[in-house]
Amino acid sequence: MNVGIVGGGQLARMLALAGYPLGVHFQILDPAADACAGQVAPLMQSDYHDEACLESLAAWADVVTFDFENVPAEAARALEGRITVYPPAEALALAQDRLSEKTLFWEMGIPTPTFATVDSLEELQSAALRVELPAVLKTRRLGYDGKGQRVLRTAEDIEPAWRALGSAPLILESFIPFEREVSIVAVRGHDGATALYPLVENHHRDGILRLSRAPCGMPELEREGWDYARRLLDRLNYVGVLAIEFFVKDGRLIANEMAPRVHNSGHWTIEGAETSQFENHLRAILGLPLGSTTAIGCSAMVNGIGDLPGRAAVLAIPGAHYHAYGKTPRPGRKVGHITLRANDADAVQAGLERLLPMVGFSPDEFS
Repeated sequence: MNVGIVGGGQLARMLALAGYPLGVHFQILDPAADACAGQVAPLMQSDYHDEACLESLAAWADVVTFDFENVPAEAARALEGRITVYPPAEALALAQDRLSEKTLFWEMGIPTPTFATVDSLEELQSAALRVELPAVLKTRRLGYDGKGQRVLRTAEDIEPAWRALGSAPLILESFIPFEREVSIVAVRGHDGATALYPLVENHHRDGILRLSRAPCGMPELEREGWDYARRLLDRLNYVGVLAIEFFVKDGRLIANEMAPRVHNSGHWTIEGAETSQFENHLRAILGLPLGSTTAIGCSAMVNGIGDLPGRAAVLAIPGAHYHAYGKTPRPGRKVGHITLRANDADAVQAGLERLLPMVGFSPDEFS
């Protein structure tokens, strides 16, 4: 079985590492010569729009997938004309545009922040009256890890935010004073079979995920999240892993965004679930039976941003698992992650109290 992956970051790298025990072969397409997935699978260095390289990848592969949602939807559609592509290009296109994404949620009965499209300063001023401040102004496309966003707290913030972001189509969303941030990772196979991982609690700093805990022990919210995930998977005739990020407010879920791919908040599944999100994504797109998503004890995943602490110090912590992505350290860059797994939440917390100071955090910050 041959799988082509468009995008060569750490997600493609972990997909390949999960696939080799299944006897799967990989080729990676990415514009960067140093794409980290190229360390574990053959790399085709090319622009995503290069017709000859897309044709070559389609001729070699049995199925093509992608490792991040900013792969041009046009490239996915071009591949769909030649070969099976999972998840479908429609899901990729919807996730690339926050307006389309929020509209889909609304149509599916999934709660969202109040939102309005913005294409001019006048529209922003009008939208601010309808949505009400505080609100968050976001670029509709290409935003991730907190990029392309400005919080509007007063009317005086409107014009500076427009000057900063107004060169692109925008969306204004009501600011949600959330109690928690959580996510659901789900997977759907060729035959419509669906498997869902436990609800995960996430903690961010500067718009970047820093810590995930699983399972987070909120069964009613978990059932609600599973219901929303099933609706989206079926509506999109989806195949593969889909992640949905939510805010928790007044005991209910409010959808923030979806990711049509394996997801950072699911990295804990490599050690902490019976079948990892990466293996299940491959099983889904290759038409294989899905694996169990049951959690093995309790887990926490800590991102390494900019750099990773020393291996020996981390591995001295009971239940610690070290994942380096083969990237050059750089401020703000995800260069690896560390997972802690134990039989109970108290043991995981004890490990976090040793680990978090190594990555620049106080244990109290994420209590």
